[in-house]
Amino acid sequence: MKDREGVASGKKRGKQDAEGGYQAMKGSVLEGKNILAVDDEPDVLAILKEEILEACPNCRFDTASTYEEAAEKLRKGAYDLAILDIMGVRGFDLLSLAVSRNVKVAMLTAHALSPEALKRSFDMKAMAYLPKEKLGEIVPFLEDVLQYEYLPGWKRLLQKLKGFFDEKFESDWEKKTGLPWSEWHRLE
Repeated sequence: MKDREGVASGKKRGKQDAEGGYQAMKGSVLEGKNILAVDDEPDVLAILKEEILEACPNCRFDTASTYEEAAEKLRKGAYDLAILDIMGVRGFDLLSLAVSRNVKVAMLTAHALSPEALKRSFDMKAMAYLPKEKLGEIVPFLEDVLQYEYLPGWKRLLQKLKGFFDEKFESDWEKKTGLPWSEWHRLE
């Protein structure tokens, strides 16, 4: 997960050039957006910055590593999207603040990866709940956060991550959340 290239379990986005590097894909909905990433791990913030700015060099990318710093930035800034770590920076408190300011939020976690945290994120109106193991694939998830309304966005997230959640959580994780994941999956 802490691979400096951000590809420990993900793939780079874009086309590979002759030198083996990657060119960002054109037309990301992240272009021109104001994004705040909050995590107490500097390497996670570095990977997020690299992945996001590679895909959309014209977005404004801001970071915070503490609850206090993030809360101040959310109160003073106009963000389109916030990426919030659950642990270490009081992510659920920040989620409440961001939602009250009409900022779309993607929750990011490694240590709090559980059906209960997933349900709490959903109930508190986060737009996504992403495992840090997927940092190398973060851009398409964030694009979905901006493109889709609340329930359609969660349906897309489930389509993409259901296998991951099935592998990481107990077999009855869907039942534990009390949410209709199975029904959503069948609707698509």
